[in-house]
Amino acid sequence: MNESKDKPAGRLRLNVPISASRLVLPRIVPAFLAAYPDVELEVVAEDRFVDVLAEGFDAGIRYGERLEGDMVAIPIGPRTQRFAAAASKPYLEKHGRPRHPRDLLRHACLRGKFSSGAMPAREFVRAGKSLKLDVQGPLVVGTGGTVDLAVDTAIAGGGVVYLFEEWLQPHFARGELEPVLASWWPSFTGPFLYFAGRRHLPAPLRAFVDFVKTFEPGPAGA
Repeated sequence: MNESKDKPAGRLRLNVPISASRLVLPRIVPAFLAAYPDVELEVVAEDRFVDVLAEGFDAGIRYGERLEGDMVAIPIGPRTQRFAAAASKPYLEKHGRPRHPRDLLRHACLRGKFSSGAMPAREFVRAGKSLKLDVQGPLVVGTGGTVDLAVDTAIAGGGVVYLFEEWLQPHFARGELEPVLASWWPSFTGPFLYFAGRRHLPAPLRAFVDFVKTFEPGPAGA
């Protein structure tokens, strides 16, 4: 029995946002699976908000404003993240570089839409001032697997994309995209791993929780 406790085995099911599957878990999962080879990890990534227990998941990843009150939450991944705006150099040379967020109202903006139908506004913050804009543009993509289509369109000169800074960072490094309105990019608290606190944790989940608490994934964007 003691040996079994030392080597957790079984399935662990996580429900996570698309952004977490792209930006958070790649830094954690390989090391976790190497440390616990008898754990089978199943990850479902989607943009809808689900009841993780009712749908058979052991835990989920969410941002602070979307946590149920009866759940335990621990930090996972970068503790601070930012949304960033970007466009290609040819686009900016042709249409001008925005100097204020309101300038985006005159630009082609590549927008995201949740499966619920909600289309979030673009938010910018500087010197304590917050500004939300309902922009327009030629392309709307789902916030799931088609997000990269918006990025590719921006790279091709199709407009201004607004996304997690870490998602865009490789394109900044390669010179494919340029930051837009960087001094206005809003920051927010990073995600949390959450799970029910009212029940005994299965061994695979306990192992994952303990691993996340001690794991150092490196700085955001690395």
